[in-house]
Amino acid sequence: MIKSKPQSSAPKKGIEVICGSMFSGKTKLLIEKIKHFKENNYSVRVFKPEFDIRYGNKKIVSHDNKETYAIPVKKSHDIITTSKSSDIIAIDEAQFFDEDIIKVCKSLSKEKLIIIAGLDMDFLGNGFGPMPSLMNIANKITRLHAICDICSGKAYHTYRKSSVKNKILLGEKEDYLALCKKCFNKNTTKNV
Repeated sequence: MIKSKPQSSAPKKGIEVICGSMFSGKTKLLIEKIKHFKENNYSVRVFKPEFDIRYGNKKIVSHDNKETYAIPVKKSHDIITTSKSSDIIAIDEAQFFDEDIIKVCKSLSKEKLIIIAGLDMDFLGNGFGPMPSLMNIANKITRLHAICDICSGKAYHTYRKSSVKNKILLGEKEDYLALCKKCFNKNTTKNV
């Protein structure tokens, strides 16, 4: 027996952004939403940046080891051609995409629900890549926080432990801390 899509939980068209620091649960929440929609018989396509191979090249994985299949994408525009038959588009690590991701999401959101997860700020506390613009055009924003690795307060910042200045440095707990604003400012000032 084929289950029909429930009308009451039909996704609205538009853009939803899940943002926050590293270790705040962004990918975990994205995976939960993907699972929910798939269980309700919606077609969901999941995308990730091609160069992010921390957990393998064809999946996204949360820090608590939840995972789902994802299509690796080199350029944002490739999402359009690969998502024609889907109801919902999920994009992880959106901060790593090129600026065209904004146009792609605007275009696709006329017909589909787009759910985007990514870091809102880089390790210096500045807006990260296209995320500020994506947040500006979003219909819904969920901002998550981690627990500060120093004082256990609410952490909204990602602090890089090393002195590497490259904007993009893929890493985990050995490379980054989640910090509250006070601890972030204190540690950033020490390293300037």
